[in-house]
Amino acid sequence: MHAIFQGHRPLVAILRGLKADDAEAIGSELVEAGFRFIEVPLNSPDPLKSIEHLAKRFAGEAVIGAGTVLTTQQVDAVMDAGGTLIVSPNMDADVISATRARDGQSFPGVFSPTEAFAAIKAGCDALKIFPASLYGADGVKAVKAVLPSEIPLLAVGGVSVPTIGEWLEAGTDGFGIGSNIFQPGWSAQEVGKQARAFVAAYDKSANWVAG
Repeated sequence: MHAIFQGHRPLVAILRGLKADDAEAIGSELVEAGFRFIEVPLNSPDPLKSIEHLAKRFAGEAVIGAGTVLTTQQVDAVMDAGGTLIVSPNMDADVISATRARDGQSFPGVFSPTEAFAAIKAGCDALKIFPASLYGADGVKAVKAVLPSEIPLLAVGGVSVPTIGEWLEAGTDGFGIGSNIFQPGWSAQEVGKQARAFVAAYDKSANWVAG
């Protein structure tokens, strides 16, 4: 397992549309299920408040941060709210540099080897293939073959419980799970149910043994 995940499953919960009042209850279900990386996209309602609630509640238990981070100003706002994970849909060297300057973790979105190597050169911690559904497992396998092995590759977009094994066989290191694990209006219990299903599928396919 890559050092960045520190013995935790490489699964990132993407909570697009999360309301701040629901953040702690949903976060509790995710952490209990086995997720240790939680992302609140910045196009959610009052995302910085949700990040603040999650960061305080799960300090030392989970890595909390934001998705859809597009500017260095947003990086600072997330960090000031207590987040340390910065996820973007695109590759922006300035965003990566700003994240690393504040000791955050940078997961930029890439869709080609050119973007991937540019992100690595800028100092990213992991790469996010997005949208993975357009790439497919075969596409990931081809790209993974030329990337440095020390840089984790996460598939985001279109990953489901039944297909996790296929992605892992192709060389994917981890996953960002969005609408298949959380949708606005879902109860915390429903989120927990979906999260446990993904954890079980990952554990089985990756032969994961919790440390």
